[in-house]
Amino acid sequence: MMLIRYISQIGKYFIMWSEIFKKPTKWSVMKVLIYKEIDDLIIGSLGIVAFISFFVGGVVAIQTALNLTNPLIPKYLIGFATRQSVILEFAPTFISVVMAGKMGSFITSSIGTMRVTEQIDALEVMGVNSLNYLVFPKLVALLLYPFLIGISMFIGILGGYIAAVYGGFGTEADFVSGLQQKFIPFHIAYAFIKTFIFGLLLATIPSFHGYYMKGGALEVGKASTVSFVWASVSIIAVNYILTQLLLT
Repeated sequence: MMLIRYISQIGKYFIMWSEIFKKPTKWSVMKVLIYKEIDDLIIGSLGIVAFISFFVGGVVAIQTALNLTNPLIPKYLIGFATRQSVILEFAPTFISVVMAGKMGSFITSSIGTMRVTEQIDALEVMGVNSLNYLVFPKLVALLLYPFLIGISMFIGILGGYIAAVYGGFGTEADFVSGLQQKFIPFHIAYAFIKTFIFGLLLATIPSFHGYYMKGGALEVGKASTVSFVWASVSIIAVNYILTQLLLT
């Protein structure tokens, strides 16, 4: 019974994708909505992304340094490990899971509140495609999500640099040398490919749970929790699949 319910939900999710692009809202209206979503979802997330990235990058550098107990192991491995950790997994995946809570709960609660207060029904009565009106601006805004992750990469490596050099774990030359060791440009492309897909998931899964929720104000909170869980699970599963496809 539970399996049938999940299959039904997945089918409804893909149907929602097709409905988003039908009967588009006038560009003059849509443009304002897109700018608002960029401000709420991207610009509004810069602070928490920068804060988390800086300190986690520093922690990665310190933990790597503390594990280099053998004096024969070169100190440049601190910079190398920080770069690999931040670019390959921390920035695109860990930050996306955090954003599933931050962005996801905001999206689900805002759309869910509109459902509870019958604003979505009012849009439908006026002949507006409510899915296009509510979800499409979020999709467009989160096309800029790789920009946010790019900043996370930079600040994470900067945090690692400050922790390693000013914490006395290595010299600046060692850290910079580690950043340059065996650098593979495709790793950047891989990170941004993941980020782009994660952005689509972050825009649509919370929107789905907010749009199709039923009940009153209490259910808005429950829908936000469920959307966070499903967005996080989807990001982790897709991360595994993309890693297998792109890096092996």
